[in-house]
Amino acid sequence: MVKIQTNTEHETISLAAKLALLLKPGDVITLEGELGSGKTTFTKGLATGLGVKRNISSPTFTIIKEYEGELPLYHMDVYRLENSEEDIGFDEYFHGNGITVVEWAQFIEEFLPEERLNIKISYMDDHSRELEFTPTGTHFKWVVNELMS
Repeated sequence: MVKIQTNTEHETISLAAKLALLLKPGDVITLEGELGSGKTTFTKGLATGLGVKRNISSPTFTIIKEYEGELPLYHMDVYRLENSEEDIGFDEYFHGNGITVVEWAQFIEEFLPEERLNIKISYMDDHSRELEFTPTGTHFKWVVNELMS
């Protein structure tokens, strides 16, 4: 596990954009954090790094939003699937040709791939966030090491 503190929204976006450059098709990132902690802001940074031109917004009511960039970005907010057994075709995304970001991933734990990058974002103050990166699998350990260098 690695912790990184960002002190501005711009630093959070820049960190996520740098991370995006280290990812490959089929990578899954989970984002955990309270409402307003910066999950969607982090996803905006990933989108920037992937060359997505469209505005990124939370997919709270649609569950999944798809964005085209150098690699497709699949942004999921599965909060509404709490206490649901519904599989909405997760495998197609998790093993597809894009990067998948899952907010509130604990609600679909049984569908998540074993190898993934878990990121917990904690609110420090109005501008500062602590991001805790927990990689599972060799690829994501490499990704986190490269991100820190």
